[in-house]
Amino acid sequence: MGKLILIRHGESVWNTHNIFTGWVDVPLTQSGIIEAAKAGHVIADIDIDIVYTSALVRSIQTALIVLLGAQRKRIPYMVHTILDRHRSRYHRFNPEIYHNMIPVYRCWQLNERYYGELQGFAKVKIADLFGVEKVLSWRKGYTARPPKGESLCDTSRRTLPFFNRKVMKQLKAGKNVLISAHANSLRSIIMHIDNLDEAQVVGLEIETANPVIYDFDGEKLVRSTIELAEQKW
Repeated sequence: MGKLILIRHGESVWNTHNIFTGWVDVPLTQSGIIEAAKAGHVIADIDIDIVYTSALVRSIQTALIVLLGAQRKRIPYMVHTILDRHRSRYHRFNPEIYHNMIPVYRCWQLNERYYGELQGFAKVKIADLFGVEKVLSWRKGYTARPPKGESLCDTSRRTLPFFNRKVMKQLKAGKNVLISAHANSLRSIIMHIDNLDEAQVVGLEIETANPVIYDFDGEKLVRSTIELAEQKW
């Protein structure tokens, strides 16, 4: 039975300033690094087999830091995409050591919602310009689309085909899968798994670096009831 671990990246530089980030590639803060390290301790007992991150650095940083906490010290390595014509030159490992390695795939489909013209602007300033209710609908609603950006519905159109095609394949093979992504890409996935409607997803909050774990029973994903490692920080 495979496990699915979903984790939003730790606090980013623009999180601290309450700025619309979207696809802008900002890194973690020191606090975000610590959050990711704590999350790694929480799921240390789960032997991760494969990792999918977004293409954004805050997601990649979080995944690699989380893996440092694993009890079984397997080596993560970034997998070059098939579009890279030199891929075969990068991955020439001895087959005997593969069992002690964890492939990490960077996947743009898991990127945060694209906030379009809002990216780089403070949320307070945007609320002053357009009104709190309008901005709330852009941030939390399902179909509302910010100027030249994506709605949550738009985001799900890229996350869910990827999830069903790639991630479910690994879970059905009994693999433990870690997805390190973003608030809205994860909201779209959790909405799908938990069968939430548009009204319910408005209230769905994804905290930074707080693992959400599911068990795959061979047919469906069920929220895990396993006892996580106690945080000793």
